Parts: sequence; structure tokens; C-alpha cells
Amino acid sequence: MSILKEFRDFAVRGNVLDLAIAVVIGGAFGSIVKSLVDDIIMPPIGILLGNVDFSNLFLVLKQGSKLAGPYVSLAAAKDAGAVTLNFGLFINAMVSFTIVAFAIFMLVKVINRLKREEVQAEAPVTTQDCPYCLTSIPLKASRCPHCTSQLG
Repeated sequence: MSILKEFRDFAVRGNVLDLAIAVVIGGAFGSIVKSLVDDIIMPPIGILLGNVDFSNLFLVLKQGSKLAGPYVSLAAAKDAGAVTLNFGLFINAMVSFTIVAFAIFMLVKVINRLKREEVQAEAPVTTQDCPYCLTSIPLKASRCPHCTSQLG
């Protein structure tokens, strides 16, 4: 029974729940970014580059056993059993990664700024400088421990 209690304690800890929520939201965010790249960003770029569909950019390494090439699309090559190098899908994945990485960078940047502002606002003044030797000493000190000057 102690193993079950230990597992329950582990599973309901704040960090584990935060991580689980982050994974779920990250997966949803990843699918949104994939759709953004595949459906919104890459089609106009493909048109600008001469009606190129990046998801169908591939190189046939070995002809298919069912049907010989040339293949009109990546799906046709896969159906024929061809071995392909799918550099168009790789380009889409790199654009998706760049967008996700930039979004995470911006999120971390905002969180770090908020933490810095919080730390600066919460830090109460607990020390003062000695007027004689300029050493940092506690506010309630009546004598400087460094130069032994009497503080008023």
C-alpha cells in the first residue's frame, strides 16, 4: 500500500500536474502551428516561387516495385512503393520549428521580465551604507562592524 500512496503523492504534486498541462497545451499548440505553416504560410510562398507545393517536393531514391516513375505527387510515389527523400516536408517542419521556438522564446522573455519586476518590487530595504566607510550594514545597527564608527 505504501507504493500506491507514494505514487499518489508523486502524481498530485504541483510540478507533475504543471508538466502534464504543458504537454497537452504544447501538443495543441504544435498542431495549430503545423496548420499555420501548411495551410497559411507555405502556399503563398509556393506561389511566389512558381507554384511550388512544398509538401510534394521529393527526390526518388529508388523506383517503386508496383509502378515505375515519374510520380506526380509524394502520395503517388509512396503508393507505388518508391523510396523517396522528402525535403519539402523537411522544409515545412523547419518552418514549424522556427515558429514554435520563437513563440516559446517570447513567452520565456515575458515571464523572465515579470519575475524580475516581482523580485525588484518585493525586496525590502534591510541594509544601509555606513557614512564613514561606505560598507553595507544592517538598518538597526548602532555601530559599524567594519570601522567601529558610532551611527546616529
